[in-house]
Amino acid sequence: MRIVCLCLLLLAPLPLAAAQPMSAAEFERYVTGKTLYFGLGGTDYGVEEYLPGREVRWSFLDGRCKDGFWYEEAGMICFVYDDQPAPQCWSFFREGNGLRAVFENDPANTVLYEARQDDEPMMCLGPEVGV
Repeated sequence: MRIVCLCLLLLAPLPLAAAQPMSAAEFERYVTGKTLYFGLGGTDYGVEEYLPGREVRWSFLDGRCKDGFWYEEAGMICFVYDDQPAPQCWSFFREGNGLRAVFENDPANTVLYEARQDDEPMMCLGPEVGV
């Protein structure tokens, strides 16, 4: 009986290792030169253009763009934008044909999914002109 139990244990599939977040080098190789569109809960959320030198441009799909940069800290990818100096840190995971991004600054852990990508720059409107 012990031999049967031992054989069953040896034949049982090993548990899958937990997905590891992308390193800065992996993230940089994946995103540089691309424009990625992200979704949240099945709806469009935003777009980010990943420029050389770890520079980025973000928009909530409204034509208003924010310039910034990203860096790695404690295994996360953190973004700082011109209009918001507090870093926004994410963990990125490769899943299927895209990325899953978990917002680490949020206790509810907002999760975004890469909806599509493009090699073209995103649309940014010019500065607002007052009357």
